[in-house]
Amino acid sequence: MSTRFQGTDGVSLETEKWIHVMDKLGFTSFFFAGLSDWDPQRTMVVPEAFWEHPRIAAIQNEVYGQTSRNEEITGEIHNLRKLLKAKLYEFINTFSIDVLIVENALAIPMNIPLGLAITEVIAETGIPSIGHHHDFYWERTRFLVNSVPEYISMAFPPKMHTMVHVVINTENRKALSYRRGLSSIVIPNVFDFSRQPPGIDEYSADFRQAIGVNPDDILLLQPTRVIARKGIEHALELANRMKRRGIKNVKLLISHQSRDEGQEYYHRIVDYAELMGVDLIIKPEIIGATRGTTPDGQKIYSLWDIYPHADFVTYPSTYEGFGNAFLEAVFFKKPIMVNRYSIYQQDIEPLGFHAVMMDTYITDKEVSEVLHYLENAEERKQMVEKNFTLARKFFSYDILEQKIRTALLQFGIVDINGGCEDQ
Repeated sequence: MSTRFQGTDGVSLETEKWIHVMDKLGFTSFFFAGLSDWDPQRTMVVPEAFWEHPRIAAIQNEVYGQTSRNEEITGEIHNLRKLLKAKLYEFINTFSIDVLIVENALAIPMNIPLGLAITEVIAETGIPSIGHHHDFYWERTRFLVNSVPEYISMAFPPKMHTMVHVVINTENRKALSYRRGLSSIVIPNVFDFSRQPPGIDEYSADFRQAIGVNPDDILLLQPTRVIARKGIEHALELANRMKRRGIKNVKLLISHQSRDEGQEYYHRIVDYAELMGVDLIIKPEIIGATRGTTPDGQKIYSLWDIYPHADFVTYPSTYEGFGNAFLEAVFFKKPIMVNRYSIYQQDIEPLGFHAVMMDTYITDKEVSEVLHYLENAEERKQMVEKNFTLARKFFSYDILEQKIRTALLQFGIVDINGGCEDQ
């Protein structure tokens, strides 16, 4: 369960990988969310579970950035908690749920009533639960000043004897222990490295044409949302510096939209690209989780369609919970430039991955390295093949299966060989 199972955001993408492994272990998965484009036969959609529902958004506006709240807001929180709690019981009973896996809804308080409802249902039923926490409220400044400390303490995340906490990096494991006194299992983001990456096929062959990129253009791909911590300014500066070195046909594509954190940064990036003289392409309306068609008949391309067209991947984030886009670039055997954000330094870099690495800002050194790999096919191949081999060893579905099995063993609902026991 989560606030949203839709599109190409990191939580939805990682949840799909967990579903794959749970299926392999013999479980059948069902979904509870406020917004979803997943199988409707196995999904319960409750609009109030989504953080952009008007009633939830109104609560957000009232409780953050100040230290007191009025009685009406408290009443609204509890009215929604009761509504969502009833729907959760309906979900559990309708689909005969044996285990709850909560995807980030107990880590980030973007929907306080939902977090409270989930916590109470787990407390009342004793249902075995996994809290899969991708990032925590203390990592985002907008949640630090608030008028709901008792609710955050209760549910984000809760202290429950029937819940196993899972985090995606070692830094969060330490922080969760220090801040909340909770132990956790580290399960990193993974990818299916048992197969080779797909190439350009008949459907995706015209993607460059669809976004206005010529066959001989250098296409930099930043496979992230348009939000401030993704460091898009650095990718724009890289493109600008490349143009100043004579690479006039360089263009930057941002693959995702900026839906959940407002439009101010989006407008800043568009203006900044104009100032830097860089061709910036943002077309989320034709890029989705799967292929399809827009209402006006345009092709929708999947992320898998986009990567083969990229010449270089930029990943200059200032902070990441782990790095889905990094693994995707490695899977598609693309050279990558990465900012050495803290999780990369702790959990990825020590494993021996090879990337063009920047520290906080772009210098001539990074520009020269990017150009070097673009111009030297053999060294580029060595780089991406080494990265693929390392990722297959450390971040494969086999690793995910081992880790999930470890979590489920604590409930006694999976046997030592990996299959689920009869309930």
